[in-house]
Amino acid sequence: MSGSSRIVAVLGPTNTGKTHYAIERMLGYRTGVIGLPLRLLAREVYDKIVAIRGPSVVALVTGEERIVPPRAQYWVCTVEAMPEGMGADFVAIDEIQLCADPERGHVFTDRLLRARGTNETLFLGSDTMRGSIAALVPEAQFVRRERMSQLVYAGSKKISRMPSRSAIVGFSVDNVYAIAELLRRQKGGAAVVMGALSPRTRNAQVDLYQNGEVDYLVATDAIGMGLNLDVNHVAFSSLSKFDGRRMRPLAPNELAQIAGRAGRGMSDGTFGVTGEAPPLDEGVAQAIMDSRFTPMKKLNWRNATLRFGSIDALIDSLEVSPNDEYLIKARPADDLNVLKSLSQVTEVAARASDGQSIRLLWDVCRIPDFRGISHAEHASLLEVIYGHLHERGSIPDDFMARQIRRIDRTDGDIDALSKRLAYIRTWTYVAQRNGWVRDESRWRDETRTVEDRLSDALHDRLTQRFVDRRTSVLLRRLKQKEALLAEVNDKGEVTVEGEFVGRLEGFRFTPDKSAQGTEAKALKTASLQALAPQFHLRADRFYNAPDTEIDFTDQGGLMWGEYAVGKLVAGAEPLKPTVEVFVDEAAGPEVEQKVQRRLQHFIDRKVAALFEPLLNLSRDEELSGLAKGFAFRMVEALGVLPRAGVAQEVKDLDQDARGALRKHGIRFGQFTIFMPLLLKPAPTRLRLVLWALANGLQDFPEAPPPGLVTVPVAKDAPEGYDTMCGYRDAGERSIRIDMLERLADMLRAEDSCGGFEAKPDMLSITGMTLEQFADLMQGLGYKAERGEREKVKAAPAEAPETNAVEQPLAEETSASEAATEEVVTPAEAVAEATESTEAPAADEPEVEVFYIFTWGRQRQTNRAPRREQRQGQAKGKPRGKPQDGRGKPQGKKGGKPQGAKSFSSRPPKKEKAIDPDNPFAAALMGLKDGN
Repeated sequence: MSGSSRIVAVLGPTNTGKTHYAIERMLGYRTGVIGLPLRLLAREVYDKIVAIRGPSVVALVTGEERIVPPRAQYWVCTVEAMPEGMGADFVAIDEIQLCADPERGHVFTDRLLRARGTNETLFLGSDTMRGSIAALVPEAQFVRRERMSQLVYAGSKKISRMPSRSAIVGFSVDNVYAIAELLRRQKGGAAVVMGALSPRTRNAQVDLYQNGEVDYLVATDAIGMGLNLDVNHVAFSSLSKFDGRRMRPLAPNELAQIAGRAGRGMSDGTFGVTGEAPPLDEGVAQAIMDSRFTPMKKLNWRNATLRFGSIDALIDSLEVSPNDEYLIKARPADDLNVLKSLSQVTEVAARASDGQSIRLLWDVCRIPDFRGISHAEHASLLEVIYGHLHERGSIPDDFMARQIRRIDRTDGDIDALSKRLAYIRTWTYVAQRNGWVRDESRWRDETRTVEDRLSDALHDRLTQRFVDRRTSVLLRRLKQKEALLAEVNDKGEVTVEGEFVGRLEGFRFTPDKSAQGTEAKALKTASLQALAPQFHLRADRFYNAPDTEIDFTDQGGLMWGEYAVGKLVAGAEPLKPTVEVFVDEAAGPEVEQKVQRRLQHFIDRKVAALFEPLLNLSRDEELSGLAKGFAFRMVEALGVLPRAGVAQEVKDLDQDARGALRKHGIRFGQFTIFMPLLLKPAPTRLRLVLWALANGLQDFPEAPPPGLVTVPVAKDAPEGYDTMCGYRDAGERSIRIDMLERLADMLRAEDSCGGFEAKPDMLSITGMTLEQFADLMQGLGYKAERGEREKVKAAPAEAPETNAVEQPLAEETSASEAATEEVVTPAEAVAEATESTEAPAADEPEVEVFYIFTWGRQRQTNRAPRREQRQGQAKGKPRGKPQDGRGKPQGKKGGKPQGAKSFSSRPPKKEKAIDPDNPFAAALMGLKDGN
């Protein structure tokens, strides 16, 4: 190299390769020092040089980190930590335009004026420094470097539409966190980079971005200081910042410094605004694109020639004003403010009584306020440190241990960890100063270990809060158009690329509910794409599944195991329902059609099996005339018809027609016409669903529990519900229609006009108490008159066991069919019929309650019974006993009515005296007609 010292100012916009050029120049010399604006950048440059020359010859010196090998040749430092008086061959100062910075500018100006290499000195920075450097360093040469790529203004963009590989810049911690949270929800996450982060945390966050785990970076203006990142677009969320004293707008050259991070090497970049930031003025935007800015004419300066005769002399020397038009006196920095505060402390002033003590005090005052709590607290801490150093010559080990122990915790949130990191940086700085602690190696290792531990914990918290790895992985794979691998376990839990994304329930995908908004939409898109093969595999398995794996619900849903896969829809006929499937659109039409066919096959077979008698009836071509019409009515009513609604049609059927219908299992009961096989629980459950569908009900009523003879009347049930259940409402309870017909057979033998009491068999088949039976009879049209009488004590007899009384469905039901039904009847039914409601006193006769039942509809007027009697006599109908209104027969005592078997449980009919449903009665009618 040349023997004379050369000073060169390499100026130009960002992305011109200035820092890379300085590293190359330094490595061309035997020794060199490079000063950088941030410890983050210093660490980055250190790692690059170590990769080229090895760690044994490279030193790293920052306020909180000191790596100095014995044979160090190249020193990578922050500007504040640059060693003086080394006589290195090469010296470089990066980002020299920071001479104008209100807070740190005086340090950069000092290096501009005084730092020199014995062979070469480089100043790297913005072209706005040309005039100032030319005036202050007349011997400097200038090299202009042009940007290697174009920088274009892209205007305003919403964060939701921010292109990938973007950096969004905020100027406060709260603003940075808010943007990162929004990006997590909408884009899968973002890395966070701030100057206050430790190098370890910052590097871990940058790695998230650089390796593609996230496509977005949220940062403070720290990224404007030479950090080399693969950024395509820079967006400003604000155009002003707090400079330590006030909010001020960013100058165009400051905006350019940050915007210039977009586009690296030969790749073009864009910049713009987002959020609440207003669009850039056209002139400002153009100036940034052209790198044309107002030259810097005033640089911050502070006197470097300090006097240590007294504290006041030191303060005075620090406040000396410059005598050059390009220099202005820097505003009081933190170190000067702390010095002034401590000078007012009597004990400190007493200690600082000589030049060495004052130099020590000044060194302590230069400890940065990493914590940023308050000026008073910072001054108080420095007072303690100064006291230890002045009195003992070093900080006691037990004091250092206590401070570090309080900080060495990795629990808490981001804010708590950030505060602890700020606190440990103070003690890291202290440990790095020569002679301030006894065992420097130990305390440097301990503070570095704690800082690394806190840095890792902070990185984890930042990642947990601001990065949704699941969404970012899926979105990245989607953009790369790679096939996504999905897996579904036996619980239906879906993982895509190892990340849980939701559940597959049947053929519908339900995304993880923790995802919201745009994140949920992106998650579902990626998941459904990955699930396409799974849908087809599942459809094949479903199509070949046996009917035993499929079922219908009381609300018409169709289930495959525990998953809903469709629902029944009303068809053209009640017995021909159709199917609506629950299949995600992303599964495709082929899967949907396969599921549709399988469910239709299932319900068709289910109807065919459970309603076989009814279907056979509908297909019987031998039926004709009225029988065919009545068969249609039965099919339409799903096998159960109240007789009152078809009384005329039943009357019109001749015996041949009835016989043909009876062959199909139809029973003509007194109250209901039904097919006993269709009263079983399974057909009843399906009949209710089909009936609800055919009637367009929104809420499908459920079938009563199987096996019960009577159930409480369903309140607010749709009309016809009791019939479809196979029951008939009577009073407060409903009775099963086949049991009702058996009861009707018993009632035919009773004197319904003269009155009768309930027999034990009547109570037994209904499973009711006497009071419940009375209510039932009134519901059927009978009148029940309550009475009391002295109880006749019967001789003791062994009571029959009645604990498990089962009743067949109907007389036509076979024993094997009836055995499949469980009928619940109270064993106490017979006993309760004869017990009194109150226990009699010992000296009073025991009484019992009884009811006299009469056909209530015959007693509408006093004349009605006589009129009906006369009509009955005219037609040869037996004459019943008139009643006196008290439920007792009138006429001769012990007299009997005239004629043959006299009383029927149904009301007398005007036209027909003989029950046409009775085959023996039908024969008698034929003989009568023949006469």
